[in-house]
Amino acid sequence: MLLVASRFEMLWDEQWLLMIEDLLPARTGGPGRPFSDARAMVEGIICRYRCGVAWRDVPGVFGPWQTIWTWHRRLAREGTWDVVFQRLRAFADATGLIDWSVSIDSTIARAHQHATTITRHTRGWIELHEPGIEPPDHAIGRSRGGWTTKIHRVVDGNGRGLVTLLTAGQAGDSPMFEPLMAHLQVPRQAGGRVRTRPDRVRADKAYSSCAIRTHLRRRRIQAVIPEPADQAGHRKRRGSRGGRPPAFNEVDYPGRNVPEQHT
Repeated sequence: MLLVASRFEMLWDEQWLLMIEDLLPARTGGPGRPFSDARAMVEGIICRYRCGVAWRDVPGVFGPWQTIWTWHRRLAREGTWDVVFQRLRAFADATGLIDWSVSIDSTIARAHQHATTITRHTRGWIELHEPGIEPPDHAIGRSRGGWTTKIHRVVDGNGRGLVTLLTAGQAGDSPMFEPLMAHLQVPRQAGGRVRTRPDRVRADKAYSSCAIRTHLRRRRIQAVIPEPADQAGHRKRRGSRGGRPPAFNEVDYPGRNVPEQHT
């Protein structure tokens, strides 16, 4: 195994040995070109995303950047990252590391100038971690910031990513709520049914709608979503027919900004 300086170590030994190593191709010792060290490749990929650098700027201690990119692309196409992600989530849930007070939000990412000449279709959304699916538009659309992609996320109370979906930049937040909740599926290490229901959902005013509140109420999930002023005014104008104001936990609501801190 490749020995690197401690500041370049991206994985715990337990994470590598128990959840990742058996999913990757191994060195066979046969003739031909030397086989790349699998752990160095994975840690190089992690380093690239953690630092937000170009592939060619990945530190050379991990190996040639072209090889690291090839491993990343091949494992993504084969669905290996999906299996690793599922294992990590199952481990976190089994050890009590997941805080099931989840938060939902989105952020905008500007498209690179080279990505703006492709064919675009404005309908639908894609799952970031679903293998083998690459729509023609790559989730690129025009918004105020130009050609952009919108990243929708569900994170737990500690900022751990549970679901990530992509849409074109002009897509709204509210229509993506139910798809995000439908993809919230955390397997259990001991087997049995996957967990799909959080204790509460924190979200901003963009997610305040009768459909979303009804969805959460039906599933017995606490909604920590403020009521916009226009909805409150409409409800008051209707008098008794407008019903009571929705319950809102002001003390718990500040935890909603967790996705913004980790996106």
